[in-house]
Amino acid sequence: MGIADDAVEIRAEGWRTLAALHGLIDSALEKALQAGHELSVVEFTVLDALSRQDGWHMRMQQLARATALSSSATTRLVNRLEDRGLLTRIICADDRRGVYTELTPLGEQLLRAAHPTHDATLETTLAHAAEQAELAPLVEALHHLPARPRSS
Repeated sequence: MGIADDAVEIRAEGWRTLAALHGLIDSALEKALQAGHELSVVEFTVLDALSRQDGWHMRMQQLARATALSSSATTRLVNRLEDRGLLTRIICADDRRGVYTELTPLGEQLLRAAHPTHDATLETTLAHAAEQAELAPLVEALHHLPARPRSS
C-alpha cells in the first residue's frame, strides 16, 4: 500500500469513527427526547434552530439546511410541528412567495423543557464514548473546539 492509499484509509477510518460517534449520540438523544418530551432529534433541531434566530423565524430552505433534510422532508416535518402547535408559518412581507417558519410560545416552552434532557444526554453519552478507545480521541477533540458566540 502506498502513501496515497494510507491517506485514503486514514480518512476512511476517521469517517467511520465520526459516524460511530454520531450514531451513538443520535440514538441516545432520540431515546431520551422521545421518552421525556415526545420529540425526535430532528424536531428538537428545528425548534432549537428557530430559537437561535433574530425574530425567531427562518425560511424553509434555511431549515432544510439546518436539519440536513430535503425540501419535501422539511415541509412534512414543519407540517407535523405546526399541527402540534409548536411552530407557525408566516408569509414574507417583502416577497409573497417566501414563507417563514416561527416558533410559537408552546414550541418555545417545549424546547426549554427539552434542553436539559438534551444537554444531560449529550454529556453522558460523550462521557461514555470517551471511555471507548476508538472514540476517545474524537471526543477529546470536541472538547477543544472554540465556542461560537450565541446571537442575541
